[in-house]
Amino acid sequence: MQSGRAEKQEFSPNQEEKRAKIVEAAKIVLVESGLAGCTARAVAAASPLTKSAIHYYFSDMDELIDQAMAAHIAAFVRAIRRAVAQHTDVLDRFWSAVDEYLKIFNAAPGTIVLWHEYWLHSVRAGRLGAIDSMTRDVTGIFHDLLRAVGVENAELRARMLTSYLIGAATRQAVTERPFAVVQDEITLLCPLG
Repeated sequence: MQSGRAEKQEFSPNQEEKRAKIVEAAKIVLVESGLAGCTARAVAAASPLTKSAIHYYFSDMDELIDQAMAAHIAAFVRAIRRAVAQHTDVLDRFWSAVDEYLKIFNAAPGTIVLWHEYWLHSVRAGRLGAIDSMTRDVTGIFHDLLRAVGVENAELRARMLTSYLIGAATRQAVTERPFAVVQDEITLLCPLG
């Protein structure tokens, strides 16, 4: 589904506004219908623009999906940072980041399915930018928090914690687990000073 525009084309402010509306519509479609349901037709139905406009402004659906997922991921990271900023105690900051991470997925259980679908799709397609960005951002947040709490090998433990959390979010989509259980498991993974 190639458009007449090159992927690196510069757009006017009005055109960028239209692209943003398309990305917002794609975000909605992704959450409601998953990756397979995110078609040009579905995005057009959720936006004020036509299917032709989608093909004009995006080189293909992968480009649009990447941008929509990058927007979801940026909002996810901002929410975690906001939760952390509400506390001054370093341990409270750490646990609020963990809690917010899990709450985001728990609030919309389909989000974890979308995340896994997108992860697999991106690996198969070799389009890893959005996933790599989120992983680096989230791991960076936890690295800084673990270092502040005094955990040894904070960089390694942050990577391990990030992997644990995606698994915990997946498990909680099936069975809700008390936060105290999660805290106990994380304390084993990352002995907090």
